[in-house]
Amino acid sequence: MPLALLELPLFVVLPALYGSAGLTLSLVGAVLFSARCVDAAADPLIGLWLARQRRFVHRHWILAALPVLAAGFWALLHPPGAAVGANLALWLGLWSIATYIAYSLASIAYQAWGTDLGENAASRTRVTAWREGFGLAGVLVATAFLDPTQRDALGIIFVSATIVAGLLLLRATPAPMRPTETPGYSGSWARVRSNTAFRRLIIIFVTNGVAAAIPATLLLFFVRDVLHAEELTPVFLATYFLAGALGMPIWVVVARQIGLRLAWLAGMGLSVAGFAWALGLGSGDVWAFGAVCFVTGFALGADLAIPGALLAQVIADHGDRGPASGAYVGLWNLATKATLAIAAGVALPLLDLSGYQPGQAGGEIALSLVYAAVPCGLKLLACAMLGLIPPEPQVVLVRQTHVA
Repeated sequence: MPLALLELPLFVVLPALYGSAGLTLSLVGAVLFSARCVDAAADPLIGLWLARQRRFVHRHWILAALPVLAAGFWALLHPPGAAVGANLALWLGLWSIATYIAYSLASIAYQAWGTDLGENAASRTRVTAWREGFGLAGVLVATAFLDPTQRDALGIIFVSATIVAGLLLLRATPAPMRPTETPGYSGSWARVRSNTAFRRLIIIFVTNGVAAAIPATLLLFFVRDVLHAEELTPVFLATYFLAGALGMPIWVVVARQIGLRLAWLAGMGLSVAGFAWALGLGSGDVWAFGAVCFVTGFALGADLAIPGALLAQVIADHGDRGPASGAYVGLWNLATKATLAIAAGVALPLLDLSGYQPGQAGGEIALSLVYAAVPCGLKLLACAMLGLIPPEPQVVLVRQTHVA
């Protein structure tokens, strides 16, 4: 929950906060973009490094990262009043890099630990669903504190949640696997490269992720220029994420009954139906768009609960649980961040080529097509690729039973 609580404010609050402190938005954007590039490049390296550790396991690295993460987030929200110009930009850049690296270390170790838990697809799906469910809770809490004037409350909530999470991690979490041997860096890469199922899965994951990220990138434009209901944006966001939280346990049950692959296909199909409905909306169709947000948010539950479980499954099937899981998760995190960059790099140029200008009449059709039709096409492509993957050996996933 605290890891997810941190993400949205880093994107939303920092530009407004440092822009009002005297930095130009271009400089703020350049600094944050540079820090994000460092962060993205570090993810696979952190994953490989974690795969090499024998003395310390996932728990230790998470607990080492959390204090740095809390200090960095607090520092970013509270820049020194005397810092101006280049000094303020340096403060933003250095603390951003420290925060992002600590976040990557904590999140990669945490997710790699999760891949080592569970003995079948059903239990792995539950692990992933609980993790992503608390992640949604963190996002929902963050949406209430996106005004820079609320930074003190946001910082206190984050630090408090981090302390609670750290204590629970120490006292109430199953011990992670301690590797008996660790592969070298080249050996870890070789294990990942030789896993054909992982290569297929990450391509599908990125394709589907870009499809989900494009509407997120264009939501404010769509609500303002197509629906003309900018004031309802928080309501639409809350509906979307609450529907995702509601749908997650249902998708866990569905996956247990029909398998991970078919359940994810059903979720992507439902998402396509929702976004296709959005193509016909226009000014004032707020109730209909609320329904779109609910349907696509419900489908989001499948995107959150199932890919992580599939990742754990392909790691386990390849015999890489424990030592090499960090290398997989590092690449998975890099792919996750790449989807956001690809979405912006695809959607915004398409809108520009179509002649759409934010806030001006005449570009509603182009905006609707990029907002809804392009994601539908990408989702269908991901469905086609996922449909080519052989089904799980056991189609019906049941709970483990213990026979006396």
